Amino acid sequence: MEDLLNFAQSFGGLMPYILVFLILLACGLGLPIPEDITLFVAGMLAYYGKVNVWAMVIVCMAGVLIGDSSIFMLGAKYGPEITKKPFFSKFLSAERLAIVKEKLHQHGNKVIFVSRFMPGLRAPTFFCAGSLHLPFDVFLLYDGLAALISVPLIVWVVYHFGHLADEVFTAISDVEHAVVFVIVAVIAFISGKWYFHHKKANQS
Repeated sequence: MEDLLNFAQSFGGLMPYILVFLILLACGLGLPIPEDITLFVAGMLAYYGKVNVWAMVIVCMAGVLIGDSSIFMLGAKYGPEITKKPFFSKFLSAERLAIVKEKLHQHGNKVIFVSRFMPGLRAPTFFCAGSLHLPFDVFLLYDGLAALISVPLIVWVVYHFGHLADEVFTAISDVEHAVVFVIVAVIAFISGKWYFHHKKANQS
């Protein structure tokens, strides 16, 4: 988390917006990158004054919706055939798609809304919705309503309570330094004990 934040902070101008957008786009396509962590970083960038919070919210919404729409379009155009490709089979397994398809038949479009809040089901649900030829405007309505709740909320809350995250980062850093110190001390103790033991054995 902290490494990702530092990396994003190292760029100025439009680059933080571009990086966040591309990562969220990749999230929507099913890559195993935590979307919520990316939104958290976006909020922290706003807290540190590297980006405008509302501009970042818009960028995040665009990345999320375009990513979600892309996986929906893949399902609509290629259907289950694409899941046979090694790249897609990793996160669009036949078992998971079968479960999602059954849920869509049972509960309808509200599954799309709910799945936006469930990271492991987003890509399979949106892909299935496309493969079942759900109208795109219906998909975008339910997905967009869910995104309007989750995306601005996460970015805005982190932006306003960034000082708490700062304290967490500091605490984590202090713990890491303490752990490193203890490890070094233990290694030095064991090495010293081993050295004096062998020195004494050689003298006798």
